Amino acid sequence: MATEVIVSASLVPASELLSRTIFTISETLQAAKAVLIQNENFKKFSIYLEKISFILKALNISSSESLNNAIEVLNHEIRSAKQLIVDCSKRNKVYLLINCRGISKRLESSTREISRALGLIPLASLDVSQGISDEISKLCNSMLDAKYQAAVKEEEILEKIELGIQERNVGGSYVNNLLILIAEVIGVSTEPSVLKKEFEDLKSEVEDAKLRTDMEEALQMDQIIALLGKADATSSPRAKVVNYLNRRNSLGRQPFEPLQSFYCPLNHEVMVNPVETSSGQTFERSAIEKWYADGNQLCPVTGTLLDMSTLRPNKNLRQSIEEWMDRNTIITIASMKSTLQSSRDEDLIHSLGKLQDICIARELHREWVIMEDYVPILIERLGEKNHEIRKHVLVILYILAKDSDDNKERIANADAALESIVRSLARHNEEIKLALQLLLELSRNNVARDFIGRVQGCILLLVTSSSNDDSQVAKDAFELLENLSLLDQNVIQMARANYFRPLLHLLTSGPENVKMIMAETLSEIELTDHNKLSLFKDGALGPLLELLSHGDIEIKTVAVKALQNLSSIPQNALQMIREGASGPLFEVLYRHSLSLPTLREQVAATIMHLATSTTVQEADQLQVSLLESEEDIFKFFSLISLTGPDVQRSILQSFHAMCQSPFGLDIRTKLRQLSAVQVLVQLCELDNHSVRENAIKLFYCLTEDGDSSLFLEHVSQKCIQTLVKIIKTSNNVEEIAAAMGIICNLPEDTQMSDWLLQAGALEIIIAHLINRNNNSYEKQVIENAVGALCRFTVSTNQACQKRVAEADIIPVLVQFLIHGTALTKQNAAISLKQFSESSVCLSKPIKKSGFSYFCMATPETGCPVHLGICTVKSSFCLLEANAIQPLVKMLRDTDLRSCEASLDTLTTLIDGERLQNGTKLLAKADAITPIIRLLSSPNPRLQEKALLALERIFRLVEFKQSHGNLAQLPLVEIAQKGSSHMKSLAGKVLSHLNVLHEQSSYF
Repeated sequence: MATEVIVSASLVPASELLSRTIFTISETLQAAKAVLIQNENFKKFSIYLEKISFILKALNISSSESLNNAIEVLNHEIRSAKQLIVDCSKRNKVYLLINCRGISKRLESSTREISRALGLIPLASLDVSQGISDEISKLCNSMLDAKYQAAVKEEEILEKIELGIQERNVGGSYVNNLLILIAEVIGVSTEPSVLKKEFEDLKSEVEDAKLRTDMEEALQMDQIIALLGKADATSSPRAKVVNYLNRRNSLGRQPFEPLQSFYCPLNHEVMVNPVETSSGQTFERSAIEKWYADGNQLCPVTGTLLDMSTLRPNKNLRQSIEEWMDRNTIITIASMKSTLQSSRDEDLIHSLGKLQDICIARELHREWVIMEDYVPILIERLGEKNHEIRKHVLVILYILAKDSDDNKERIANADAALESIVRSLARHNEEIKLALQLLLELSRNNVARDFIGRVQGCILLLVTSSSNDDSQVAKDAFELLENLSLLDQNVIQMARANYFRPLLHLLTSGPENVKMIMAETLSEIELTDHNKLSLFKDGALGPLLELLSHGDIEIKTVAVKALQNLSSIPQNALQMIREGASGPLFEVLYRHSLSLPTLREQVAATIMHLATSTTVQEADQLQVSLLESEEDIFKFFSLISLTGPDVQRSILQSFHAMCQSPFGLDIRTKLRQLSAVQVLVQLCELDNHSVRENAIKLFYCLTEDGDSSLFLEHVSQKCIQTLVKIIKTSNNVEEIAAAMGIICNLPEDTQMSDWLLQAGALEIIIAHLINRNNNSYEKQVIENAVGALCRFTVSTNQACQKRVAEADIIPVLVQFLIHGTALTKQNAAISLKQFSESSVCLSKPIKKSGFSYFCMATPETGCPVHLGICTVKSSFCLLEANAIQPLVKMLRDTDLRSCEASLDTLTTLIDGERLQNGTKLLAKADAITPIIRLLSSPNPRLQEKALLALERIFRLVEFKQSHGNLAQLPLVEIAQKGSSHMKSLAGKVLSHLNVLHEQSSYF
């Protein structure tokens, strides 16, 4: 096969083989997107392939047998990887998940083989720069060392499968939860019908796979199928019952005595965890360990020396004991049904206690109790007069219902079951508590919840229970009411009529002490968003504002706390602003004699909710502002210097929210006029992290569109040191992003740049960009870091440029051109432009060699644009950095700022004497056509820059002929409709194309 590959490769030109390989990579990358399992590993593998494709496109190919063979081997290995990926996209997802470890190993092997194939390319015989050669070597080494692992969730599933097989008789909820976890990982619905289909597909896949796998793997897959077959979704309840009854009927009616071998020779009890010692005897593990710990070193049976390090679980004996115990438990459960019909309370209580213990012991026992149809019998016993009997029944039903949707529905569907349970809500407190606990558990199932809401008197009893002196009873009753509010509108209306409306009525018209109690209830209970909206709609705001204006501090405090609770919903908070609630709240905040620290904190938190709501206003509604006048803004902001950390934090959050509102620009302008920056600079130096974080975020807002002179006045060297320290030490990503954003937005002042360098800002920016793959870094951190870097890459400071280049940041910037956000791309292009401006003077001239040297060595070739020896680190050359193609691609970006930055960077290649060579390079990179298209841009500045670039390009005859026709129409349109300046520029370009004479009126 290898010979055939080599022979066939020698018959095809290298350029064609290279194109095939690049196309194969493209197909493989496309196929990898369809894989759901191991997607992180396939993403990592795809990154390797993208880098290989990028490198292959950069190679200058000339055919040779060794090169052809190397490319064909590479193509062969990539096709093999593609087949693995295609398999993983087509086969059953559960099957792939179960085999994820094997897939990881195959992917590792494929990555290594591709690395070796890539290493076969004879770089020495190709015209390859040292930079590309180093990049290929680095990539090969990285791929050889590549490790792929199953994801944490995938490993968790495999461990649960292994444990389930090992434990054998695991319960249904274990397998149900396992199946749900599998569904979440493979990205399918947890609906039973979907899970059933996936299971059937898995069985088919396993049957097909058995023909290709060994016996051990086939046995393992059978065990997995048997385990998953226990789930509710994969087997019908009827089938489970039939299997159980067949097993039970085969056991007889009398329990079996344990075999003698089941007893531990030490404690004479049936063993639970039997282990075999070095002497060949079997003991209960805990018993033999205690024997040895008590100083006995000899076997109690044989008298030989014990070696405790060689204890081995006796799995066969343990399995036999478990089978014996299961057999007896099934017989016991079946035989107890008749005893529950007893008329003697003592006998009935004893039997229920025994059944309760059986249910507690194992989930499997609970399944057997259900399959013996105990639920109707238990429900019937809820009618007994003896409350001890009823309490036992409620506990057993709760145990059966917990963690099983099937059991919840079975109990809810039983005749008169819910009515009997609801009756217990009107009995003794302990029974009420147990009934609520059971109903709450049942309400977690949609079907059962629907039935509960329809039981006569249920809502009323729950409302009564929600005012019970026992806090747990009240909490459970209210939580159950909350669950029932998820039902249809009829039930919601019942809940309102029985609970919220009386509360609002008492809040509005009750005596003062009752009003306070009702307000306190609203301030303390946990409400859903729906409840909060309903309360406001039904008129809760008016009475609470009345209480807020009361002279009594306690009443004020309760009212504010209730408003704080209800205002967490933006719709409510906006209504509060529209109805004038902000005035009384600010009045309480400003009146020091009345404002206790706790009250102030709650008022400030409520105002923060109001401020936050202004950021989510609907466009078709009248826009509202929390603060309008400069005096109001000054008064509120000045409190920062007079209050404690909690109030400071709320005020800062309020202003930060208002800066994001429709009136944000006006708020930011007024804050800057009030010297807010000076206060924020001081707050940034505080030890209180919460206050500092919010001060930094507001400070960042004010730098986004502010006057440079303002920051030159207030931002000192100490402030810059503080910002850098925060970036280095903070664990809060938002705080890091804001501090980095401040540095990014600071004016480009020489002294400020020096302070930043002295504080180590450049090093910390570089560190963030290099460590960008860390998941804790969000996009805004990278955006701001790339923006901040621009001040350190200006061409007037080549020493600083050198420091950045030496840190390998230029390749990172090129990657941002490909994968960054629009703002990141823009700032990365700006830095690359500034680097490129220095390239012409840093490109190393080619030494002219003497005759003897010339005869013996190949002449050194220079950069086609800068005509010298260029590298990324020494001359910052865009070509060496492989930046041209990403920049050209950016010319087609929908974000006009990215387009402009890209154009600015590319035009550095056609400045002055570089025009001829630079234009050839742009033409080869297919950059001229997108530049022409920018003539139709809606942005006049981008149009002008495109005109200036084309004016230089069309000075050259070759490019007038190849691209002139495409440019004529947009140029004529500008010459007709543009500004006078643009007309003149367009006319000049048209004159190069011989469409206008240089004496035309356009000039």
